[in-house]
Amino acid sequence: MTIRFYAPAWGNTLPFDSFCQQVKAAGYDGVEMALPFDEAEKSAVLDTLAKYDLELIGQYWQSLETDLDEHARSYEKYLRHLAAAKPRFINCQTGKDFYTFGQNKHLFDLAARISAETGVKIVHETHRGKAFFAAHITRDYLQKLPQVRLTLDISHWCNVHESLLENQAEAVQLAIAHTDHIHSRVGHPEGPQVNDPRAPEWAETLSAHLAWWDQVVEKHRTSATGLTITTEFGPATYMPVLPYTQMPVTSQWDVNVFMMKLLKARY
Repeated sequence: MTIRFYAPAWGNTLPFDSFCQQVKAAGYDGVEMALPFDEAEKSAVLDTLAKYDLELIGQYWQSLETDLDEHARSYEKYLRHLAAAKPRFINCQTGKDFYTFGQNKHLFDLAARISAETGVKIVHETHRGKAFFAAHITRDYLQKLPQVRLTLDISHWCNVHESLLENQAEAVQLAIAHTDHIHSRVGHPEGPQVNDPRAPEWAETLSAHLAWWDQVVEKHRTSATGLTITTEFGPATYMPVLPYTQMPVTSQWDVNVFMMKLLKARY
């Protein structure tokens, strides 16, 4: 089994060429990101990734529209745009937490059709505000839609359920069985991102996340399938900040590289 690691473009402030050079030097295999619709800008991004031999995971997060028909049109536009770039796969923040099962299913079915037509795999992220915002809700979806595959960003569920999911074991196990991609951010009962996973006060919380990720890795080892991980600690103000100055309490880049090195050594 191979595990490949990806850096998030989210939060980057460097020129894209400099960013990719930094990503490659750090030991990542690629970048997870959305793509601009301007064709020249999109080509420049893809050319730069190729220059540094970095793979692309397409990222869709722009699920902003409330009206389902408008939402579905936008969803399809973004997914087909990403699929045309032939990424390794697309990670998708699908749906809305306030949509009904039938409304969100319409979007999952649409993604499946786009995937079948383009040959690009689409996985769906566990994320606050989206269809898979909570563990028990995701369990119900996966029981009814067993073909759906996940990006497991379990940090969101820790925040939503205000716990380390001690009472959600069945739902977590089902999600782990459906996971093909991990966002290795560490959440906690009062937020989706600890201020610094290296700090000793977060040892128990980090250990809980590692235990979940260990199970994902073991399932892929058993089935001899590849696994991908994006170290997706976010920038300020997702990263906690100091009052008044709004300065982040630590370096997003340093934390993400720490997570990559930790998981490479572990696995």
